[in-house]
Amino acid sequence: MIAAKGVAEVTDADFEAEVLGADLPVLVEFTADWCGPCRQLAPVLSAVAREEAGRLKVVQIDADTNPETVTRYGVLSMPTMLVFRAGEPVKSMVGARPKRRLLEELSDLR
Repeated sequence: MIAAKGVAEVTDADFEAEVLGADLPVLVEFTADWCGPCRQLAPVLSAVAREEAGRLKVVQIDADTNPETVTRYGVLSMPTMLVFRAGEPVKSMVGARPKRRLLEELSDLR
């Protein structure tokens, strides 16, 4: 998996603790090694994780090795980003996008 710098990786095993039990809203990117747009998104997620630290937790999950979570949330294409707040998905975004647009889409979490 293409790991975005500063972005933690979660798995089926720790998804509940790391995402559903988090105090902050969590942006989860569903990604895969074969996904070109996911590679484009990696530096964007790294920047967002750095800039929004303390307000938003950013993590990635490899869709190929964590089918349970992918199935649970009905993820069909990569990259899909879901925002969780208080253990519930509150926003869904599909596809790579520039940092400015992603921050605009996340602005209602402030």
